[in-house]
Amino acid sequence: MPKSVAIRAALSALLVIAFNGQLIEAQNAGNAQIGFSLEALKGERWQTDLDSFKARAKQLGADVVSSDANGDDDLQFQQVEDMIKAGIKVLVLLPHDTAKAARMVDAAKSANVKVISYDRLAQNCDVDLYVSFDRVAIARMQAEYLVKRAPKGNYVIIAGSPNDGGAKVLHDEQIKVLRPYIDRGDIKVIADEYTKDWLPSEAYLQMLSAIDSAHGKIAAVLASNDGLAQGALEALSEHNLAGKVLVSGQDADLANIISIVQGAQSMTVYKPIIKEAARAAEEAVHLAQDEKAGAEATINNGKIDVPSILLKPVIVTKDNIKTTVVKDGFQTLKDINQGLSKDQQIQ
Repeated sequence: MPKSVAIRAALSALLVIAFNGQLIEAQNAGNAQIGFSLEALKGERWQTDLDSFKARAKQLGADVVSSDANGDDDLQFQQVEDMIKAGIKVLVLLPHDTAKAARMVDAAKSANVKVISYDRLAQNCDVDLYVSFDRVAIARMQAEYLVKRAPKGNYVIIAGSPNDGGAKVLHDEQIKVLRPYIDRGDIKVIADEYTKDWLPSEAYLQMLSAIDSAHGKIAAVLASNDGLAQGALEALSEHNLAGKVLVSGQDADLANIISIVQGAQSMTVYKPIIKEAARAAEEAVHLAQDEKAGAEATINNGKIDVPSILLKPVIVTKDNIKTTVVKDGFQTLKDINQGLSKDQQIQ
């Protein structure tokens, strides 16, 4: 057996592979090999995506190698290169910086590895498929919910990471909804900032500054996701403003669902991410088998019109928690009620 073939066979039979000191799930010989590169596993959201992706891939007879780059662009690039060397057929990529993701995609394509851009669209490169949710719809849901209930007053916009192209889509679409109110002078945006790495701690500081500058006179906070909403809520609570100021969110994280029941947060946008992850796994297996992806739309990433699958988001408020996130099994009544007082608990 040629030395290169022997090495490849040995890699395929490993139970555990270490990528830059991080242990990740390994491959079994004979199955489709799929790499899932995540920019970071911080927070509640991405671990759910990974677990759901792995579960569906396993059902379909595929093996998943995954890595956590901990928000480091260079580390993520090295991890992707290691996955490619280990023999993956498809790379599912959640990039930290969508503008810097092209080098990972280019490395994969040069090795004939197909690429699915997951949840965030890698820019200016030849991505085979994009699987996500309709960000334009999400942004409009957030902004329209707030302006319907607070058509006048001071607004604070807490946007996502400046390195995430999706965060810009959200922000720009939110502004489109607010624009007529701003132009009429009904709404004044007193603070509008992107937030490093979507960090709640940064959102907290932004909110404190906004509260100080407006002397507490704030009608609504347009937070692009639930982590940012949590940071804002902490600052609002310190000034006895929680529940008095409308606050949006996204992701339906457990802590935020509890905050919605308590009346501190106004709404969140639920993205059935178990479905998103499962669909991505299904499409990855199709691509590994040289089958055509089931795209329903295209989105331009600066270089090509990327075949895209965009799932539908859902608004969650206090009134429909049981029929949305609980019904889907995304959150449980037990977990939600554990964070609530007896008189607040959902029956």
